[in-house]
Amino acid sequence: QHSVMKLREIGIQPDILVCRSERSLSKELRSKIGLFCNVHPDAVIETPDVNSIYEVPQIIHQNGLDELVLKKLSLRSDTVSIKEWKDFVDKVYHPEHHARIAVCGKYTGLPDAYKSIAESFIHAGVVNRAKVQIEWIDSGQLESKDPDLILRDMDGILVPGGFGSRGIEGMIRAAQYARESKIPFFGICLGMQCMSMEFARNVCGLAGANSSEFCKRTKHPVIDLMESQKQIKEMGATMRLGTYPCVLQIPSKAHSAYGAHLIHERHRHRYEFNNYYIPVFKKHGMMFSGMSPDDKLVEMIELPDHPWFVGVQFHPELKSRAIRAHPLFREFVKAELVYNRGRSS
Repeated sequence: QHSVMKLREIGIQPDILVCRSERSLSKELRSKIGLFCNVHPDAVIETPDVNSIYEVPQIIHQNGLDELVLKKLSLRSDTVSIKEWKDFVDKVYHPEHHARIAVCGKYTGLPDAYKSIAESFIHAGVVNRAKVQIEWIDSGQLESKDPDLILRDMDGILVPGGFGSRGIEGMIRAAQYARESKIPFFGICLGMQCMSMEFARNVCGLAGANSSEFCKRTKHPVIDLMESQKQIKEMGATMRLGTYPCVLQIPSKAHSAYGAHLIHERHRHRYEFNNYYIPVFKKHGMMFSGMSPDDKLVEMIELPDHPWFVGVQFHPELKSRAIRAHPLFREFVKAELVYNRGRSS
């Protein structure tokens, strides 16, 4: 009532009220709210607390919000069916399988920093009829502790994006542990770069391999600025932002996931894989499964003889949707479930 009064003071009379509450509103309470706010009781829409935010669209549809909006705007529409959405919510609440995934990053003390990743796991879990339980691991812990003590019970490991040198060695150790233990691993942006540094050091024999972002004088800058970027002084100008095309190698896990030869994904980073090291990586078994159309930028890497060891320079979590899980998250969760079953048998 107070909020509506303030709106009226600046000349706004609401047509519909969407009311947050701990529990459902009774018919009497909705009528009372409508009376005191000069809104029809049928235009008082409830959004009570629910266990999953994905149930909210279902509730407001049941309350007729969509029809009210169409009526107010004098718009016509065919009958709305939310069956697909109901099926999605049902699978959220009734998973058949479970998987534990370790997200090893530097901002895990504030999980909302990885909100898009967390939601992507919900989307991918539903496709696989699974509940994905995320364990937030501060990568700094892995620098001083045995990774096996922290990661042994996980069905998968993901290293997400980020900036700065803090916790990098822990991320590299997470990638090494996953590669050697054959645990499904997914590296996103900085995570893919950590995979590259680990592979360079421990498989290719390039001692001290690093990113020039973290070590300017490294002997083996497997991650570096592109030559065209090195003379640009303003940080913002060197960022690769937005959607870029990527050509996938056939066959590869990447192509199997997408089912397409050309894809488009969103980027946000400065540093790239140093193409000078492509030959030595290939010699030791790394597949460059995604490249820019001009073959100048490495977009995806993977190990063919590993259950799932995939890294991407882009951010697939930004394109995942509730009823359209991102293909890479979908296949990563599937690989986790296969690993889980194999470990349990």
